Amino acid sequence: MASNSHSLSGRQQPDLLRSEDARLLRGQGGFVANQAVPGLAHAVFVRSPYAHARISEVQLLDAQAQPGVLAVLGPADFAGLQQPRVNGLLPGMHLPQAELVPTDRVLAVGAPVALVLAETLHEAQAAAELVWIDYQDLSPTADFATGADALYAAVPGNRALHSEVKVGALPPGACTAEAAVELPRVAASPLEPRAALMQWNEAQQSLKAHLSTQTPSRAREDIALALGLSPEQVQVIATDVGGAFGGKASVFAEDLMLALAARRVQRPLRWLASRGEDLLAGTHGRASRLQGRLWVDPQGQMQALDAQLQFALGHWLPFSAAAPLRNTCRILPGPYRMDNWQVQGEGRLSHAAAVGIYRGAGRPEACILMERLVDAAAHERGIDPLALRLANVWSAAELPRRLASEVWLDRCDLPALLQRAACLFDYEARRAAQQASRSKPDDEFLTGIGIGLYVEPCGQGGESARLTALADGRYLLATGATAQGQGRETAYALILAQALGCPTHHIEVRHGDTALCPPGIGALASRSTAIGGSAVLKAAQALQQRLQDGAALPCTVELFHQTAEEAWASGCVMVEMKIERATGISKLTELVWVDDAGVLVSPEMVHGQLIGGLAQGLGQALMERLVYDDNGQLLTGSLMDYALPRAEDMPTVTLESLPTRSAANELGAKGVGEAGCIGLPAALLNAAHDALRPLGVQQLDFPLSAANLWRAMRQVGAV
Repeated sequence: MASNSHSLSGRQQPDLLRSEDARLLRGQGGFVANQAVPGLAHAVFVRSPYAHARISEVQLLDAQAQPGVLAVLGPADFAGLQQPRVNGLLPGMHLPQAELVPTDRVLAVGAPVALVLAETLHEAQAAAELVWIDYQDLSPTADFATGADALYAAVPGNRALHSEVKVGALPPGACTAEAAVELPRVAASPLEPRAALMQWNEAQQSLKAHLSTQTPSRAREDIALALGLSPEQVQVIATDVGGAFGGKASVFAEDLMLALAARRVQRPLRWLASRGEDLLAGTHGRASRLQGRLWVDPQGQMQALDAQLQFALGHWLPFSAAAPLRNTCRILPGPYRMDNWQVQGEGRLSHAAAVGIYRGAGRPEACILMERLVDAAAHERGIDPLALRLANVWSAAELPRRLASEVWLDRCDLPALLQRAACLFDYEARRAAQQASRSKPDDEFLTGIGIGLYVEPCGQGGESARLTALADGRYLLATGATAQGQGRETAYALILAQALGCPTHHIEVRHGDTALCPPGIGALASRSTAIGGSAVLKAAQALQQRLQDGAALPCTVELFHQTAEEAWASGCVMVEMKIERATGISKLTELVWVDDAGVLVSPEMVHGQLIGGLAQGLGQALMERLVYDDNGQLLTGSLMDYALPRAEDMPTVTLESLPTRSAANELGAKGVGEAGCIGLPAALLNAAHDALRPLGVQQLDFPLSAANLWRAMRQVGAV
């Protein structure tokens, strides 16, 4: 695996193994399951077996009478709790408030209906089997259904979200190329499923919540709102979080139900989701249908784009439910220069698990549709796909700039990314070898080459930082940003060490505890270094100024740094895929990736983030898919049915950094955590189309599994 990276300072980076990492390696992690609390009781949720049904009767007494049971709470016990807040990212976004636990109906398989609390987990599980609920089955509304449902009458046309971007006008003539692709639901699948531990303090009228969350401050506010408390009465702690990928960005019904129950029984309560519970009732990702038309003139200049987007939303809206739709709409047409584009998107509710942000959140969708259209247009015009891209991307001299859609596009060098990737990939030689192989009709393998060029916005807004110079020469940083294993503590210590001129072991970094850290946004949208790191740098500069002005030790500065513009990362992925004619089994014989994440604070950690994202992008593209049947039952409810990539599935990767300093922040940093999920699926889809096009295959959807590729070939009579 090749790599070429540049660090923030150019010096050797000391102390990369921070004390936090060492603690985890010693088995002293602070996950929710590790918390030892006196008097701890256990919680088990009773979940709906129906996708859509009326509740006519609930009987809890048999469960309540079981040994060790503290309480059994049904829908009526949670009356008055409302679903948590939703971020109104889209203009005119008005959503009706809904009950957290409806007393008269269920809206998805796996929705929590009752809660059993007991001294031991085994006792809670046994009692949960005795909760009896009488359901009257109703017809469920599937993803992408067009018919309105009476349950959502408050939302016109069953359409919960809508977004539209119009720049210029579409040409009157026929388009050059069309494309349609469906992205199925996928699961975040973090190492640690969702988890919560709630402790109510009756004397102080306060709640302490250990949560596996990527947004502690927001969780604190949502729990306080649900319980009628002030934020100061709630403490949220996210010590160690075993991955999140967007799936832990919102509070869930289970979190709020458990918080209310802890206050009622006045015992510490812990709930640890099983893997099956997360697959069934955690938020899903992607779930979109994308269609587009692209106009390219005979000289190879892109003229216009028309895109129609549909997103499935599920039965409730997490905080960032609108983010995938919004991001897809505002990113298109991606890295390409054109004067006219129209993008229309909508999200519809359905009787299924909620769909939220998932690593990339609209960025992969924009890249997949745009790159599929570019390859299709190149084929129609008889132009090499690489040449068509080079002729239409923004040049380095033209960036940064504000587009006609009012989107600000950060500084980057797109031609250089394409050319460097082509060089490492040996593009011309591989195209020649591909043409030679196609002259052999009996060749058992079909070769395809795919390109995925992307730009990605990396989070907006600001982040908090509190920095203290201690009397012994050390520094204490408390940040509103959080971490789920990215090494955030190390990155922030490196930024401070360079700014303050001290070794990293003189810096302690605190995060994830609302009692010890200033209110902040958290970790999502690849924002933590570009925005959170910029806040850290500003705090260091402000502290230095105060010390120079004669402030006494210990001295503290606290700020919330707001960025004026949004950093955008970019990159190019090129792949060669060989597909076996007889079976549809595919193999990646070459994968080159050139990424621009701006100035790199820690190249080692950037490398890890890129490879991790690549693994998830590979999984989405080749194997992952959540499936519901016509009755709304989840058919892929365990890892026996839902395929995740393993180490042996990972191809050899040639990975190189080609950074361009961001114009959006003083660090010059851009996002990195989601990049692998963006370019690779698009490149793989293009490679599969390229391989199968000579057979007459015109339509492929994800996942590009052996079975799906074989069916596509069979439908055109090729096998």
